[in-house]
Parts: sequence; structure tokens; C-alpha cells
Amino acid sequence: MRSALPMIRRRLDRAGLMLSGLCAIHCLASIVIVSALGIGGQFLLSPVIHRVGLALALVIAAVAIGWGALRHRRAAPFVVAMMGLTFMGGALAVPHGVEEAVLTIIGVALVSLGHILNLRHSSCALSARE
Repeated sequence: MRSALPMIRRRLDRAGLMLSGLCAIHCLASIVIVSALGIGGQFLLSPVIHRVGLALALVIAAVAIGWGALRHRRAAPFVVAMMGLTFMGGALAVPHGVEEAVLTIIGVALVSLGHILNLRHSSCALSARE
């Protein structure tokens, strides 16, 4: 069981990276599709998608990065990811459009960096124990 826990946390970090990438693609595609073609606005720009995405990002980051921080005792991944989640939350407070996309993309980039740092620090901590 003890060896399964780091594997679960690594999978959560990878899921967080994947979710961040999908979010960035969604933001960019939404701007291009809605502005260039004028279609999909009701679905692509729905506030529900953004709220659900932020909720998923919060849960995955809290578990994976929080758990990692407890294991490797480094604050950087946690601080970087929380800054990113703050940008993502701020994006919910501005009207849909370029401002929202910029804030969201900055946020997902920082959350992704937090997950990457978490994976690196956890790997180093694991190697040091062996």
C-alpha cells in the first residue's frame, strides 16, 4: 500500500497537467472559433465550464501538490500552483473575452509549473530515501 501512494500522487500530478493543457486549448479555441466563425458561443463560453474546470483544478492541485509538499517539504510547488489558481479564479470575475483567456492561461501555466515542480521534488525525495 505504501508504494501505491506515490504512484497515485504522480498520476494526480499528471492529470493536473493534462487538465491544464486542455483548459489552455479550450481558451484559445473558444476565442478563435467564436470570434472567427461566430459559432459555439453558448457552449464554449458557458460559465459552467469555467467553474467546473476551476473546481477540478482546485481538487487535483490540493490533493497532489498538498500531498507532495507534505512528503518533500518544499513550498515552491504549492505556492506556484496557488498563484495559478488565484489567476484562474480572477478570470471568473472578468467578462468573457481576451482578458479572461489571458488570466486563465497564466493561471493554468502556473498550475502546470506547480505540478511539474511537485513531480521533480517528489522524485528527488524518493531517490534520496533509497
